[in-house]
Amino acid sequence: MANSAGSRKRARQAVKRNKHNSQIRAKVRTFIKKVTYALEAGNKEEAQGGFTAMQKMIDQAVNKGLMHKNQAARKKARLNAQIKAL
Repeated sequence: MANSAGSRKRARQAVKRNKHNSQIRAKVRTFIKKVTYALEAGNKEEAQGGFTAMQKMIDQAVNKGLMHKNQAARKKARLNAQIKAL
């Protein structure tokens, strides 16, 4: 348990930040799933529309330090390749 006032504050901030970051990560996963489901259904237009929104969300997560830039690039490249293959 945190003893000093400063460490108690840092613990409170960590909880608050964790909640916020978890929401952003969940939103990114949701956007990725939307594109994946559109690909599985064979709906190229919906997949492409979702892909542009997903790119923005992933880039925001990278800028906030929630996702590594190479991981983001890999996800975007693989999904884009699948969309082009339709």
